[in-house]
Amino acid sequence: MAVFPIVLFLAAVLLPSLPTEAKDPSFTALLTTQTQIQKEIVNKHNELRKSVSPPASNMLKMEWNRETAANAQKWANKCTLEHSNAEDRKTSTKCGENLYMSSDPTSWSNAIQNWYEERNNFVYGVGPKSSSSVVGHYTQLVWYSSFHVGCGIAYCPNQESLKYYYVCQYCPAGNNVSKKNTPYQQGTPCASCPGNCEDGLCRHS
Repeated sequence: MAVFPIVLFLAAVLLPSLPTEAKDPSFTALLTTQTQIQKEIVNKHNELRKSVSPPASNMLKMEWNRETAANAQKWANKCTLEHSNAEDRKTSTKCGENLYMSSDPTSWSNAIQNWYEERNNFVYGVGPKSSSSVVGHYTQLVWYSSFHVGCGIAYCPNQESLKYYYVCQYCPAGNNVSKKNTPYQQGTPCASCPGNCEDGLCRHS
């Protein structure tokens, strides 16, 4: 199965194609209007956020956000396989974005794990291991202050091979250039929470 994640600011020269409703039940099972899929996405993010190394003292717990999800789905439906404009994913604040493309439908947990695997190219406090290392999916996924997540998926039959288009947006946005080498504060889990601690992650106050 071919997969192709795209990091923010990386452009792809591809012609847009309109989505269609896939008949494949394995695709329908991935639609983010379903409560169980929303829970899977949130739980996977939180599982990974609390397992970062070194540990984080100020990592906020992710929550599903309908407005963010609507923006993500709207963008997925365009089938551009490129990042959206910042204004298109804005809620009451600026939001970040991760993209994932696949030739076959795969679980949301697998797509999210794929972003997280970029940790192998990243050294906390230093940054990417090389100038060619892609780490932006990972750093957005574990950005301490991003606590709203919303995702959407589209089937894009006119694309040559990568027909399944996954989009997650995160608010507030991460990947602040001046702090990108330290996407969270290192320390004992929950030691620097702005509010309460829940299951090793900070609750947004």
